[in-house]
Amino acid sequence: MNRKLRTIDLTLAGMFVALMAIGANITTFVPFMVVGGVPITLQTFFAILAGAILGSRIGAISMTVYALVGLVGVPVFARFGAGLSSIVSPTFGFIVSFIFTAYITGKIVEKHKGIKVYIFAALVGMVVNYVVGTNWMYAAYKFWAQAPEGFTYKLAWAWMVVPLPKDIILAVCAGVMAHRLEKSVLSKSTFRNLKRAA
Repeated sequence: MNRKLRTIDLTLAGMFVALMAIGANITTFVPFMVVGGVPITLQTFFAILAGAILGSRIGAISMTVYALVGLVGVPVFARFGAGLSSIVSPTFGFIVSFIFTAYITGKIVEKHKGIKVYIFAALVGMVVNYVVGTNWMYAAYKFWAQAPEGFTYKLAWAWMVVPLPKDIILAVCAGVMAHRLEKSVLSKSTFRNLKRAA
């Protein structure tokens, strides 16, 4: 099997890097997307889409590139953050999780193309995002970052209750959108035909 990256792969991966940067800072462009003081970011949404549309391999590569672009200093992370110092941030685990989110979502939908599978894959991808990100955050506060008073593992997960409803909704939307694109556009596109021939 030909595993070389083609121009179209690189182009689509680059597109999702840009979408992730926009999704991380969407409230800067659309201020009303702050509900109860909580910004509605779209990073998880685009990470799921990357896996569902590009497949596990290219989706994961696009998320890896996104992380590397931010680490070298391009302000693509939330609040326009960037730089190697981001690694020690308690929330950097969520950036790492996007790689696994895209990969696992892509792996699931590569085997089956039904709408239920897409939604299931999207929700699994969201769970991966939460598990990796929350555990990284807990470890960061326990071992190298200054933890809030009374911080516990249970509290770390309690913090995730606030964004959970919007992430569930966005994950389902991502699954539905990816399935519709697959049926209406991607299955007939040069991109998909080239992937089958590769």
